[in-house]
Amino acid sequence: MKRKWKILLFIVLILVISGGVIASIKYNERGIVGVQTGKAVRQDLTATVTASGEIKPKNYINLGTNTFGAAPITGIMVKEGDHVRKGQVVATLESVQANADVVAQKAAIETSLADSAAAESGLKMMADAIRTAQATVERSKTELDRTKLNLDRANELYKSKLIAKQDYDQKKSEYDSAVAALAEAEARVQQARSQESQARQQLDSAQKRIAQVRAALTRYSDVLQKYSVTAPIDGIVTNLPVRVGETVVPGIQNSASSTIMTIADMSLITSEVKVDETDIVNVKLGQTAEITIDAMPGKTFKGHVVEIGNTAILRSTGLAASQSAVSSQEAKDFKVVIALDNPPEEIRPGLSCTSKIVTATRQHVLTIPIQALTIRQRGELEPLNKAKTAQAADKEPLSEKAKKEELQGVFVVQNGKAEFKKVATGITGATDIEVMTGLNEGDQIVTGTYKVIRTLRNAAKVKIENKPGGGPTKSES
Repeated sequence: MKRKWKILLFIVLILVISGGVIASIKYNERGIVGVQTGKAVRQDLTATVTASGEIKPKNYINLGTNTFGAAPITGIMVKEGDHVRKGQVVATLESVQANADVVAQKAAIETSLADSAAAESGLKMMADAIRTAQATVERSKTELDRTKLNLDRANELYKSKLIAKQDYDQKKSEYDSAVAALAEAEARVQQARSQESQARQQLDSAQKRIAQVRAALTRYSDVLQKYSVTAPIDGIVTNLPVRVGETVVPGIQNSASSTIMTIADMSLITSEVKVDETDIVNVKLGQTAEITIDAMPGKTFKGHVVEIGNTAILRSTGLAASQSAVSSQEAKDFKVVIALDNPPEEIRPGLSCTSKIVTATRQHVLTIPIQALTIRQRGELEPLNKAKTAQAADKEPLSEKAKKEELQGVFVVQNGKAEFKKVATGITGATDIEVMTGLNEGDQIVTGTYKVIRTLRNAAKVKIENKPGGGPTKSES
């Protein structure tokens, strides 16, 4: 029995001693926080902005009708997916009235041309008549001069009683006849010139009618051309919502009855994405991007930014914020267009895509994990031990405003304690962020857990609980 009691007492003694040791260890570990850590390292860092959107051609046009009223479709010369050339007729509309107007104007031009030709012929005849009459005037003047000489000579001879009065009267009669003939010739010239003026007026009137009818023909021809729908650009027919016999109506936006087809210029394919307002300030023209298309898994395409929108778009409605009647604080996006450098042939407009825009790159910079970065108020950075040293007691206490100043920084593990260090940061990568000031390469910083980083106090005692590879232990994972 004594032996049993001795063994029992020995076991109790061991348990008491073990409990004391454990209690002592727990007592000494009061206030120690288990943390995960990492190191500030130098590496290449790339900042990116990721946004989703869809594939679109840079230039596409919805073809409608420019006619003066609704018109049935009489012919469609292409089908969806066809390549078309600029100026190619792709569809025709019923144009009976417009064609009749053009035919009528062409007939009117023919009539006016005939009138003009007749007037021009009459003008030439009048010119010939004027020349003939003028020649007659000249001949009459010559005859008048001859008869006047004969009359003057006969008058002298008659006064000298050398000729009979009968001979004198004959010369006088010849002279009077020459005077009358000259007057008649000059009258014919005036009459011919008057007729020429009338013919010229008729010719001018006919030419003006020709110009007027030709202008009308141009107008009616333009109206007739509007009944033939032509491709304004080289491209591919990407949408053909109508059939022969259906009626299209002009001037109605966003109406199925106003669009005949859509032609897209596939020579320049773009990824049109919506970038969050917090990231748009980092996006610049010419920045490179990587585009992935949902319909082509495993493939990545290169591109560059060619357009950045200046209008904010409401995320809930897709409308421009300037079009909203009420002020809204909801999230907004901005349109960014990225041109694909080498788009594949099988690509189609409307495919969903994701673009990753490279906004900045840094070579061999000091970086830390993003999750290590935290915010503290200046008043929270006092050490856990409230007892102040003589040097600290000499300093003036911080004002309430200064205590509430927010500082960005990380906790650095030094001598078993977590010391808060204020840092200035640069660009942000996928998992790391650039540190510009406040840390040195190799500094051991607290990286987890999230709860610890959020609640950890300055100068708190810490215990590193990393896996051998640097990750968290099972208890903290």
